[in-house]
Amino acid sequence: MSDAEAIAEARRIIADAYRPVRQMPTAYRDSTPLPAYGTTPPVPQPDHRIVPAWAAGTAVAGIGVGAACVGIGCGIWLACQGFAAVTLTSVLFITLPIAAVAAVATAIGSAVRSIKATHTETHHHYTGPVTQQNTTLNTPTRGLIARTHNDLRH
Repeated sequence: MSDAEAIAEARRIIADAYRPVRQMPTAYRDSTPLPAYGTTPPVPQPDHRIVPAWAAGTAVAGIGVGAACVGIGCGIWLACQGFAAVTLTSVLFITLPIAAVAAVATAIGSAVRSIKATHTETHHHYTGPVTQQNTTLNTPTRGLIARTHNDLRH
């Protein structure tokens, strides 16, 4: 092959490489008329679904439970991060909420006790004679193996 033929062949190859490709259609509408008899083509049927109330409620509840689990999981993850770093901050991170709950519980308990104390009457009224009985307790222990018999006499 001569130099002139090689240059011509190279130009042809380059021109073929940069020539625009003919675009093929991706959709085609058949405009031929339908037959008067025979099988009929499919008919589009509109989709009007109505979701039952229980299904919608279940879906909303599922989303809520999922979001709550994500929040609880993030809280547990943060708490575990606090446990992993044993510093003063992590110790306070754990103990301060517990101490706060204990303080609130103590305050509520003392408030309830003081309310109870103001509404309860402690004065008792007894009627009738009161007698003190003389009671004696006799506990003899006898035998090789000690047996105690309690005898209560009025």
